[in-house]
Formats: sequence, structure tokens, C-alpha cells
Amino acid sequence: MAAHLSNGAPASSSSYEGASLADLPKSWHFTESLPPDALFPTPADSHKTPRDEIRPRQVHNAMFSWVRPEEQQNPELLGVSPAAMRDLGIKVGEEKSEDFRQLVAGNKLYGWDGEKLEGGYPWAQCYGGFQFGQWAGQLGDGRAISLFETTNPESGERYELQLKGAGMTPYSRFADGKAVLRSSIREFVVSEALNALRIPTTRALSLTQLPHSNVIRERVEPGAIVLRFAQSWLRLGSFDILRARQDRPMIRKLATYIAEDVFGGWDKLPGRLEDPANPTTSPLPKRGVAAADTEGPDDVSENRFTRLYREIVRRNAVVVANWQAYGFMNGVLNTDNTSIYGLSIDFGPFAFMDNFDPTYTPNHDDYALRYSYKNQPTIIWWNLVRLGEALGEMMGMGADIDDPTYIQDGVKEGLEPEIAARAEKLIAQVGEEYKATFLAEYKRLMTARLGLQNFKDSDFDVLFSEALDTLEALELDFHHFFRRLSSIKLEELATEEAREQTASVFFHKEGPPKTVDEKKARSRLAKWLASWRDRVIEDWREADSNVSEARENERIQAMKHVNPNFIPRGWIMDEVIRRVQKEDDIEVLDRVMHLALHPFEDSWDGQTINGIVYDGDSAEEARWTDDPPKTERAMQCSCSS
Repeated sequence: MAAHLSNGAPASSSSYEGASLADLPKSWHFTESLPPDALFPTPADSHKTPRDEIRPRQVHNAMFSWVRPEEQQNPELLGVSPAAMRDLGIKVGEEKSEDFRQLVAGNKLYGWDGEKLEGGYPWAQCYGGFQFGQWAGQLGDGRAISLFETTNPESGERYELQLKGAGMTPYSRFADGKAVLRSSIREFVVSEALNALRIPTTRALSLTQLPHSNVIRERVEPGAIVLRFAQSWLRLGSFDILRARQDRPMIRKLATYIAEDVFGGWDKLPGRLEDPANPTTSPLPKRGVAAADTEGPDDVSENRFTRLYREIVRRNAVVVANWQAYGFMNGVLNTDNTSIYGLSIDFGPFAFMDNFDPTYTPNHDDYALRYSYKNQPTIIWWNLVRLGEALGEMMGMGADIDDPTYIQDGVKEGLEPEIAARAEKLIAQVGEEYKATFLAEYKRLMTARLGLQNFKDSDFDVLFSEALDTLEALELDFHHFFRRLSSIKLEELATEEAREQTASVFFHKEGPPKTVDEKKARSRLAKWLASWRDRVIEDWREADSNVSEARENERIQAMKHVNPNFIPRGWIMDEVIRRVQKEDDIEVLDRVMHLALHPFEDSWDGQTINGIVYDGDSAEEARWTDDPPKTERAMQCSCSS
């Protein structure tokens, strides 16, 4: 079965055409920098061990275990993301090679010749986590195996390539290390969809079906592998396990590795707050610090490990602000599903919002709504406090962080309360920075989504909050609201009557819900549209207080570039899964990926992108961008995959 490569990569002015897999730059910084599982101290020790003897167990004093993927028979490459190919620096056409098919199925290893290293060897990470607020102990990469890192020579971005569903590891616990095709299709599409929406995320290069792998979940399902990649696969849970085991030296070693290798150096971290004692009155610090700041002694209250904590916190504040602005829910925000790098990661029961409902969770096992839409910012901060507790001792040491006695023996007896109090104060201060960073990013995104160039303090209540309250009260579709608003011209809102008439574009085809009076619904929308119109005129007007046609078109295009026309909603993903699994319709996977990679287009079929006319299915596109079927809104699913 041939893989399909949708023409999804944006046009580039660069002359760099990418490399073959053999020539792709490869590195193994992670395994060269951190300690391996003592049971397999070298790749050779792991490689000579029969694959079925590498089974789940507790792993101590290590950040990873050497483990090779299981060999797969006749893997079928179902799909490849061209955007991922471009960003990894792989040349077009390489996806048709046998080397590519075998690599993405886990059958081909680079860096190991079967007897000795030629660079590196695959590995699985050790980490722990708090799941639904409770400590879950050792978790780790139970079905994920990393292959190598590669740096795109054009962008300078380094990514770690990882197979999901490639077999059992020491961290598989009671599972089989496999992934089902159903969830693999979902992760393949959503990873690239989020990236196309400019939301920080892990990525997916390819989707491979395993015809000889049957996986038992609620039922027997076909197996699959996603080759995914990220700047880092480290999680907050990577520190949780070390804190639980009181492994102080490893916490310091891992934190130093993250600062120096993952983030590119201590000097790339945020500069010190101007007023650490009162961060709410200080402007958000810029990234990077002066050379003198890194070479001199650490500040008494804010040493370099505090700055590392702040960097991780800020990154996660940004990503959760993006989720809130675009109505995305991960579904399971445990600490092991929260990225050190600030990425959307580990897609289980994820969903995009249909009708706006702040209490909605796509996880049907989340009875307490812990991971609902409205709780995501709070839960991410809860997770980050757990990280603060793991780093707290080092943060609390202040300028004494490099004292040889402390490094050797830990905190001197009697100083524990002082160190703990200082750490608690720092975590609280960083909490204020989390709020400020989240709000700044959320305001930026919502300002753009509503077609404004500049934010005013009154916008938050008059426009943002009132829009969401109206969507909730009238049971309106979150994504359609913004996209349809993008096409409305100011002249269509000149009078109250016109605004009430225009309000109908936001209703579902069946009209307002029976519990809502249609006249009152139109009146409420018209009132909001009047406020929005006034702000657009204020924001975009020219010298004569009017908004010219050219400026109006500029505003409309700007809105369409941030308000997607296509979102891979739950019902669409269910349809794609059914058609791929039950009907062997592989072409639908290619089409849904094409729309996911170009979410802001008005249409796709027959449109020229990157000089190529796309041959799609206009009826399918119209259905996928229309109202979700009434019985398939706010769908939920399980964590099983």
C-alpha cells in the first residue's frame, strides 16, 4: 500500500532541498549526557539480550534504557507529512524509498551496525508522574522508543525522532508497548494540525500500519506506529521520579542538561526580574541575559536554577494560552503529559471545541472534569508547582548553589526551614509570572482572532468575555463564530436591524436551541456586534475616521489567517478512522492531512498551492467545514490507545 504525500509544505525561498536519510545529520546528545539503565550499561548489552526478555521493571539511577524497536513484518506506510519532511530537512522523494519505509517502522537503525556503535542506539526514557492528582510512581516510555536527534542545517532546529507503538520497554508496566491504528491516526493528524495553527506541539512525520500486529484493547484492533519528533521529549514527570526517589545529584544533572543542551545555554534563559520580590509590578523580562549576569555570582534570591524554572513555566503558560484561544483540550494533563519544552504532547482523548462549553472535557473517564477546558490553565500551574518542588532545594539555595559542601552533602542541618521558605516564595513569585505570561499571550491571540491590531484593557470584558458568555448561552460553535466573523464587513452592521439579521450566520442550521428565545438571541448577538464594530473602526480607521475598502479587506484577510476554516474535530477523525480501517480508504487520510496543513484556506479542491493544483473532494470539504452533526458534537473517548 503506497504512502500519500500531500502537498502541504509552504513555499520556501531557500535553495536547500533537504538530505537523504543516510546523509541526514544525526546526534545522540541525550544518551551521551545522561546515565543509562545499569542492567544494560552499553547498547551491546541491550542488543545481545533477546527482545522478549526486555520487560517491564523498576529502573533506578538512570534517565533511560537502551532498547531497540521490535521488528515489523511488511509494514505499510499510510501517510507522510510534507511539512514534517521540510522541517526535519528530509528531501522530497525520500519517503518513497525502502530505507524510509523501514526506518519509520523501526526496522532500520542508524548509528549501530549490529555489533558496535557508529553513532548511537535507540532508547526509552524513565520518568514518573502525577496522574489525576495522585502520585503514580515510575511511568516512562512504555511504547515510545527514540532513534536519534537531527538538526536541520537550514533552520538550526534540533529534533529527537521517536517511534510510538514500536514494542515493549522496561517502562511498559502491564501493557504491550503497542499502539492501535485508531489512536495513531488521531495523533498523526492532530500533531500536524496544531503546528499549522502555530500552536507549540510535538510533530508527526509518518503513519505506518502493521498488518501482522493485532492489539488487544477494548477489542482486537490493528496496530500502527507513528514516527513523531520534538525538540525534547522530557516532561515534568522526568523530575517527579527523581524527587520521589530523593535523587538530588540526578536532579541537578538533568536540570543542567536541559539548560545547557535543550535550551542552548544558561544565557538563553530569562533575565532576572527587575524586582524579584514583587514580580507583579515588573515588566515581563526579555529572554537572554547579559554576559556579566551569567559570569558573576548568582543573585541571592534568584539563581540560575530559578531562571530555568521560569523558562519552563513561561513556555507552558504560552502553550496553554494557545489551547484556550483555539479551543483545544488535551484530555489528560498529568505531569508526565506536560512538556519541559512547552509543547502540546501525548495525544489521547484530545478534542477541539464544538459548541462552546467551558466545562467540556473530551475524556469520558474524567468524571470530576479535572482536565476540562476551563481548568487547563489551573492544572498546568498545579503541575508546574510539582516541578517547583523538585527544583525547590536548588532554587532555595540562592547564591550558595555551587558551594562544594552543599553539592557533596546537601543542605546543612538546621537550614532546611530557611531554604524551604525561600523556595516557596520563589515558586509563588513565578506563579505571578505564569499568570502574566498566560494573559499576555491570550490577549495577543484573541486580539488577532477578533481582527484588532491593538489591545485595550476594556476589550477583555466587552469583547473577549462577552463573546464567550454569548457563545455558551446560545450554544454556538466556537470555531465557526471566529471564522464567520472574519468575513463580515462593517457595512453589514451599520444598523440594529442589520446586526440582528447578520446574527443568523452564527446559528446552527437548526437554529438556536429550543431553550433559547430566537429574538433575544439575535438581540444579544447584535449588541456584541455593535461593540465589535465600534472597536474595529477605532482600531483600523484612517484620518477621516472611516475605514477604507482596502483597509477593510486587509482586516478580513488578517482574520482569515488566524481563524481556521478547517479543524480536525472528533466526528471528522472518527469518520476518517472508520474509512481507513473498515473501507481501506487511504486517500481520505491524505485529504484530511492536506486540510489540516492548510487550515486557513477558503477552499482546497482545485486550488493551487506551491505551484501544484490540489485534486480534492469539494463535497467532502464542505461537509467537514459545515455544522458538526447534532448527535456528534462534544464527543468523548477513552485514554486507551
